[in-house]
Amino acid sequence: MNTKNITIVILALILIGAVGFMLSKSNDATVMVVETPSGDGTDTSTVIEDNSTTSDTEQIEETVKARGDKSVIGSSVDGNDITAYHFGSGDTELLFIGGIHGGYSWNTSLLAYELIDYLDTNPDAVPDDVTVTIIPVANPDGLDATVGTTGRFEESDALAVSDDIRTAGRFNANKVDLNRNFDCDWSATSKWQNETVSGGSTAFSEPEAEAIKNYVETYKPTAAVVWFSAEGKVYPSACDTTPSKDSVEMAAAFATAAGYPADAKFDAYTINGDMVNWMAKKNIPAISVLLTNHKSTEWTKNLAGVKAVLAKYAE
Repeated sequence: MNTKNITIVILALILIGAVGFMLSKSNDATVMVVETPSGDGTDTSTVIEDNSTTSDTEQIEETVKARGDKSVIGSSVDGNDITAYHFGSGDTELLFIGGIHGGYSWNTSLLAYELIDYLDTNPDAVPDDVTVTIIPVANPDGLDATVGTTGRFEESDALAVSDDIRTAGRFNANKVDLNRNFDCDWSATSKWQNETVSGGSTAFSEPEAEAIKNYVETYKPTAAVVWFSAEGKVYPSACDTTPSKDSVEMAAAFATAAGYPADAKFDAYTINGDMVNWMAKKNIPAISVLLTNHKSTEWTKNLAGVKAVLAKYAE
């Protein structure tokens, strides 16, 4: 082969290598579309480019920024928004949920709104490496049936209703107990105290449960706290196994700071399809915090518990 031909071959090989490199970089790139609500109530889409040179932390921070201060994660049977509020931008996300039992446990939603107000005015309470997400009303239809709204309300509005109306607000518009609709020992019928209640036609048959499922599986929070009422105890979570070490430690930290007793397992009656136990099945440490009654948010106690959880997961 003469010198001219050798030169042509070398140039061709260089060109092929350059094209291959460019294609490999292109294949590494992915695009993520995050829907967030705009000021006029419509959804807007933010496109985030991601590639292999971006660290996991940077990707998470960009995703959190795209979600904004709040995002709609789904809707109820009656088409009411389920809204999440976000604080901070760290890669450790702590999820707090209230109102899974709608108007029956309205104080858990009001407590979540109090936490939202607190973090609005005290943003430094969220450690630098942490993101706090709060879903105050996981069952908007049930809340609306009790207090006449799916969002923020006054305590006096809830205290004015009868026990029968409040109890009816425990369920969603399909009359399903949403805390029986998750995929941990799910059953079409389950128990609430001495009553038989519906767990839905299948696990995640209800759009409210599906919204939480999709959020958890998309963003993979590090840990979760879910408020219920009423017993005045804190429980770790597990699905057909023993609670994880992190779940037990988080329950102890919250309970000690808040002044609630902690117990190893809720055993007053069998619960099928429990949300917190489903999170444990997804390897997410989660705890159930049961307020003492149906009328008080016990704000001071729960703020102390929240601060203890934030301190536990801050680096």
